[in-house]
Amino acid sequence: MRLPEPPAAAIAATVLATAVALAGCATSSIDLAPEASDRPWQPQTSAAGDIVAAPPRASAQGAHDYTLPASPALASVSAPAALDAAHAYTLPELIDLAESANPLTRIAWNDARNAALAVGLAKSAYLPRLSATAMGAYQANHGSTSTILGDSSSNTTAHGTISALSLQWLLFDFGGRAARVEAAEQASIASNVAFTAVHQQVIHDVTVSYYRYEAARSHALSAQQGLTNADAILAASRARLKHGVGTVVELAQATQNRAQANLALVQANGAESDSYLALVSALGISPLSKPTIAALPKRPLPPALGSSVDTIVSDAIARRPDLQGAFAVEKANRAKIKAAQAAFMPKIFLSASTSYASGGTSISALPAIGDQAPTVNLNGSRYGGGVFLGVTIPLYDGGLRSAVLMQARNDAESASARLTRTKEEAVRQVVAAQNAVQTSLASHDAAKALVDAAQTSYDAALTAYRNGVGSVTDATIAQSQLLAARNAEVDSYAGALSAAAALALATGTIGSAQ
Repeated sequence: MRLPEPPAAAIAATVLATAVALAGCATSSIDLAPEASDRPWQPQTSAAGDIVAAPPRASAQGAHDYTLPASPALASVSAPAALDAAHAYTLPELIDLAESANPLTRIAWNDARNAALAVGLAKSAYLPRLSATAMGAYQANHGSTSTILGDSSSNTTAHGTISALSLQWLLFDFGGRAARVEAAEQASIASNVAFTAVHQQVIHDVTVSYYRYEAARSHALSAQQGLTNADAILAASRARLKHGVGTVVELAQATQNRAQANLALVQANGAESDSYLALVSALGISPLSKPTIAALPKRPLPPALGSSVDTIVSDAIARRPDLQGAFAVEKANRAKIKAAQAAFMPKIFLSASTSYASGGTSISALPAIGDQAPTVNLNGSRYGGGVFLGVTIPLYDGGLRSAVLMQARNDAESASARLTRTKEEAVRQVVAAQNAVQTSLASHDAAKALVDAAQTSYDAALTAYRNGVGSVTDATIAQSQLLAARNAEVDSYAGALSAAAALALATGTIGSAQ
């Protein structure tokens, strides 16, 4: 019995309802966003405490709790680095530790490896593409008919398999693949140069942080010595007052001077702790790590740089990683122009395929049809193959290739301009670093002379005050000036070393093994 067809109105209503339901699926996700611009977002959390993508909980009117729920998956912190607590790490050892533990070096290494793999991907275009395909099928049909002559039925089954092997090989493309390989190779060089630049930056950061920590540690020692000197002045003031030659005002001034020296010591210790944390952060290890830092050996600084600025600049331009990387990027962009130009040329290719098919069919009919048997079985197979040599000629693509070529030329022009700008910036950095080195060396010489003079002035002022021929004001002023002179000498020494590290970074020689 044939079923009646549904009316057209019912079909249209069903289609319309389906369309409305599908259209609502896209906008219904707006419920995942915060409910209002002036109310906090209260996210739903899973049983483990992680935030899930679900409509937020309703927040109370006027609520201002903009904190997020704690995620247990983020609660763990990296364990402190495995360090030898009994060993004091020198600057070279700290640099080795940073190069192996700093995440920046591993990121740069992976980037360089990916760029190297991209070269292999580009070279794979020279190789043929071989693919295999296999399919299997099964089909069964059953039918029955009732007539005045009686009932008849038939069963039909069919099954088969098809397997094919195909090959495609691009034989000639007017240098398109070669240009893409060249671009990938230059990109790999740029990534390797960037890897070296990251290591140089890590070495520079650790070196400068180490020098700053040494300066802060020396400041703390100077502040401790300043407190000792303030105690000496206070003791002399008390002794003078005890013997009737001093005054209460002198004692108050000495006490104030001692309090100021103690405050300076507290501040110096705080600065030392901050610089220690900065050094640990530069190493790239956990801030909870507590490496013991060896003291910086005191070495005399050279009087001046032996090389001229022109010589330093020439060597820097040929050696700096950013310049070499920009040069490689420029060559990569010029290779992309060749690849874009090759897209206008024909391509010659080779294609080959072979296939094999087999199958069988079984037909059963009751009653038998004519003189045929009630069941018929058919089986067969065949195979074939072919080889084709062809050429493809691009005729029209709506200006796509022209646009790609223009983009490649624009990128190459930008890369050239970027290389020029990088050279100018490199020269500026080298000159600035060289000036900083010269200034810091001169400042250190002046600071040493200032320390000698301040020490003599303090000794004379303290002796005079003890003997009753000087004032406590002169003694405290001399003590403060001595502390400032010592800090200036420490800062100038650390500044000279830091400036030398900056000059080495600017010239691209900071990672030298010499």
